[in-house]
Amino acid sequence: MVTGASSGIGRACAAEFARRGFRVVGTCRDPSRLAAADRLPGVDYQPLDLGDRASVAATADRVGPLGPVDILINNAGQSLMGPLEEVGIDVVERLFAVNVFGQIQLTQLLVPGMRAAGGGSVVMVGSLIAEFPLPFRSAYVASKAALGGFVLSARRELAPFGIRISLVEPGYVRTALTGNRPVEARGDSPYAGAFAAVRAAIARGDARGGSPEPVARRIAEIALATDPPPVRAAGRGAPALLAARRLMSHRLAERLIARSHGLTQR
Repeated sequence: MVTGASSGIGRACAAEFARRGFRVVGTCRDPSRLAAADRLPGVDYQPLDLGDRASVAATADRVGPLGPVDILINNAGQSLMGPLEEVGIDVVERLFAVNVFGQIQLTQLLVPGMRAAGGGSVVMVGSLIAEFPLPFRSAYVASKAALGGFVLSARRELAPFGIRISLVEPGYVRTALTGNRPVEARGDSPYAGAFAAVRAAIARGDARGGSPEPVARRIAEIALATDPPPVRAAGRGAPALLAARRLMSHRLAERLIARSHGLTQR
């Protein structure tokens, strides 16, 4: 099962697993709106709104008759940017419902089948932004960082049952989220100058973003590995950035992020 399979990394993952001969269930909000040209051969599209607990449960029930899910790629997500004090708490709640709670719920519902079958694999698709927290992305960064904590805690819990779980953190990748992030900011915001600088820097990063297919291949390799790493970066330049981040102090990372995004340090 690949969530968010209608575009970007999710679509590339669905295509990769179908190419490898897997029966693929791909989810998206409303499969009926997918044009014939956007439907991948060998992929069974199912509706799923990760922000709706009833929808998550219904999707798990629908795939139940197919047998246990061998591999779950928790890829679907929602983005957001805006000054901390100007982002509505209802927007943050929806963000966490989609990026964290729905993914944990779906994993909970599918793990029993994996355990009964003697094993399985779960890959959570996070973001390298969790390692390099950007200003004006605090809620989104927090949601992706939460996935890291979930994976690192659940690994030893599930390992005795042959269930592998890992986190993949892509860097800049051209996806449906690129250039289409929900923005919560007032026109008269006191943060306007810094916010504009960060948006411009992110746009430059988006322009350099790689295609989703190499990320999908890396995700498939990790999902099929007998002993996958806890965390792995994927995408153009991402592995080197993650390795460098592991050697930095938080203070140094903060300064480098500010400098690269046109912000001054006080």
